[in-house]
Amino acid sequence: MELSSSFLPTELPWLEISIAIICALLAYATLEFTIFREDIETPIDYTVPLPEQCKPGWKGKTLDEPSIRISGSSAIQCYNPANGQSLGQINPATRDGIDRAVVKATEAQQEWAKTTFSQRRKVLRTMLKHILDNQETIATLACLDSGKTKVDAMLGEILVTVEKLQWTIKHGEEALKPSRRPTNFLLMYKHNEVRWEPLCVLAACVSWNYPFHNALSPIISTLFTGSALLLKPSEQTAFSTSYFVSIARSALSACGHSTNLIQSLICWPNTANHLTSHPGIAHITFIGSRPVAHAVCASAAKSLTPVCVELGGKDPAVMLDDLSAHELEHRVLPILMKGIFVSSGQNCIGIERVIATPAAYSTLLPLLQTRIKNLRVGCPLEDDAIDMGACISSARFPHLESLIRSAVADGAELLAGGTRYTHPQHPKGHYFTPTFLTNITPEMAIAQEELFAPICLLMRASTTAHAIELANNTSYALGASVFSHNKKHIERCVSGIRAGMVAVNDFGAFYATGMPFGGAPCTTPTPSATKGGGSGYGRFGGAEGLRALCNLKSVCRDAWWAEAVGVGTRIPGGLDYGRGGQGGKVGFLRGMLEVGYAEGVGRRVGGFGGMARWRGG
Repeated sequence: MELSSSFLPTELPWLEISIAIICALLAYATLEFTIFREDIETPIDYTVPLPEQCKPGWKGKTLDEPSIRISGSSAIQCYNPANGQSLGQINPATRDGIDRAVVKATEAQQEWAKTTFSQRRKVLRTMLKHILDNQETIATLACLDSGKTKVDAMLGEILVTVEKLQWTIKHGEEALKPSRRPTNFLLMYKHNEVRWEPLCVLAACVSWNYPFHNALSPIISTLFTGSALLLKPSEQTAFSTSYFVSIARSALSACGHSTNLIQSLICWPNTANHLTSHPGIAHITFIGSRPVAHAVCASAAKSLTPVCVELGGKDPAVMLDDLSAHELEHRVLPILMKGIFVSSGQNCIGIERVIATPAAYSTLLPLLQTRIKNLRVGCPLEDDAIDMGACISSARFPHLESLIRSAVADGAELLAGGTRYTHPQHPKGHYFTPTFLTNITPEMAIAQEELFAPICLLMRASTTAHAIELANNTSYALGASVFSHNKKHIERCVSGIRAGMVAVNDFGAFYATGMPFGGAPCTTPTPSATKGGGSGYGRFGGAEGLRALCNLKSVCRDAWWAEAVGVGTRIPGGLDYGRGGQGGKVGFLRGMLEVGYAEGVGRRVGGFGGMARWRGG
């Protein structure tokens, strides 16, 4: 039987068919992987009981003298700094309690370290969904405990937290994947890599100004790196932090993991020393003031525990003259106001100094004066018409007023505020009037000290170079902002300003984009800035922040091809310890070093000759 030529296999479009089959298989594999991955990482719904204080109509007892300390008791008094109403009391952790927490966390971490990145992402996705579903509750708690407005809570607490969650979910695994490293000529048969592995139990001592974000941020990073965390929040916001930590613990429980991975240890400073010096802690993240940082680092030194130290700032915003008056008023001014007065100025990367060249200075002065004078201050949960909430405490008000009086005596001009404010409806609240000072010079104490308050300082610079000089004229070097359209001047400022982070034509944008966060060392302070290193050291956030919480392990092994052909390290008999003296060994090694590291082919060839002349055993 004779087949028609039309049925011969050679006539079929085999290439096209093969490509189609390969594409179909790839599409199927991609679809299956995507569906499978989405399925195993699908967030789980869960609930966290709502505190009574968050329910509509709740009113607490107004304290006569609002303070976190209670006479005759070790308990912590929680209260709303905007109106002085009690939120309840919390019994602080003890030294024995810290020891027990370390043991529990260590045991839980042994299992958690075995989890895959996919399992860890599932916990973070679960947490992310819960936060987005409960924004109102979270914002209300942050307002109750810190006195900030809901707008500040949404931006400064929730936005940056969900951004960190999303960044970690999307990019965390890539940041912690083993990193291939180069080898050299002599060890060309080696495969080198760096791994980032879990440390075990970490600690984080965090400040009160962002109770939700400062609690969740180290939790997110710690969980994703495979470690456990003991969180020591500020006593000032103990009430809300207890709830915020339960959000993370409940997410772990919902996904089938131990809640002992995350534990909150609210305690007084004398007890916190037991945590920071504990030999069971592998790393400490500290967010707070310089005096407390000294104590934490001294305590950590007892067990040689590494510390990431994030302190304050005296962040400058540099305004250059190429900005038009229209742009300064309609685009730059709103950014400045937010950067200065967000959370009542209690922000480590808040703008504390506006440094402007002559034309920008003249334009900004009346604009800032009008806007600052018109700011409305009050209790965030009782008045939606306000612009700014309360400060966490009134303890520093006398010092702030003294700094302002001193600046005025030295030639500064006070154009708004300058004193504490007694709110007519909330006399027990902690309020400071939005303040505006001009004609500030670097010699004034107010220009050198971190204020952490709703105070705007306007400084005049004659040139771009002078603006950079003023920006660097403190012991702080955390963040900075530069506003201009002149690329040459922008680059000059970005390169010349001593800071760990710089935002161009913006404020604090680096913190909402997954960038590493931290300050620069100040090793050569100016005469008026006599103390260096005021902004701390180390980084959290971004890939660098994740890796800082890991054990960095260098692994060197024979490459696959070397194993296949039997190439590996061999010690020549004549170089073996215990077999003869030095003899010709030095000559051989000299030749080997020439082969491996000499520049130029001639010297390398000569090195081979030196090795060949050696007569070893």
